[in-house]
Amino acid sequence: MRIWIKEFKDNRMLCDMVSEHNEDDTRTHKVFAAVEEACREFDLCKPIWLDKNIREFKEHSRTKFYQDSFIEEVPFDYLDFQVIEED
Repeated sequence: MRIWIKEFKDNRMLCDMVSEHNEDDTRTHKVFAAVEEACREFDLCKPIWLDKNIREFKEHSRTKFYQDSFIEEVPFDYLDFQVIEED
């Protein structure tokens, strides 16, 4: 599984990364591992998965985390989280 994580501010991408997880694990564990990896890479606290995020991710394999998903203030408008390749 490959997941593309991007930070956006004013409709411009500030930074991005691709997280790859090929181990035999559940989809949920791979997704949470990618979130943790991105948070370490971008020096962020983990976002809270709101009902909206869960619904979007189940339907489209993509979601955006806005400020309301983070406890701390973030220096971007949203964190875009998208599965680009599924096992």
